[in-house]
Amino acid sequence: QVQLAESGGGLVQPGGSLRVSCAASGFSFSNYVMRWYRQPPGQERALVARVSRDGGATTYVDAVRGRFAITRDNEKNMVYLQMDNLKPEDTAVYFCNAQVYGEDLWGQGTQVTVSS
Repeated sequence: QVQLAESGGGLVQPGGSLRVSCAASGFSFSNYVMRWYRQPPGQERALVARVSRDGGATTYVDAVRGRFAITRDNEKNMVYLQMDNLKPEDTAVYFCNAQVYGEDLWGQGTQVTVSS
């Protein structure tokens, strides 16, 4: 079964760190670019970061560049998003994404809440 499953969300104080994870299954993981998106309350889902198939190239939106790091482990079929110096505006449901067989594949998401 082709699927993605996110985990690792939670409540963290401003300035804190959190790592969210995404487990992929059912497709040749190393052949696909992986992305993290987020959806804040009442807003649309938006791209946060992407990582190339071999993990050697990454891109970030301006709002998170320098604070977040996307990595992948092709042996474990996992993609990660390390989030440092978190801000209240980072509060959102975080989703991983792959475009598999021409279709967007999404997990169920994991909630990240940044609040004191």
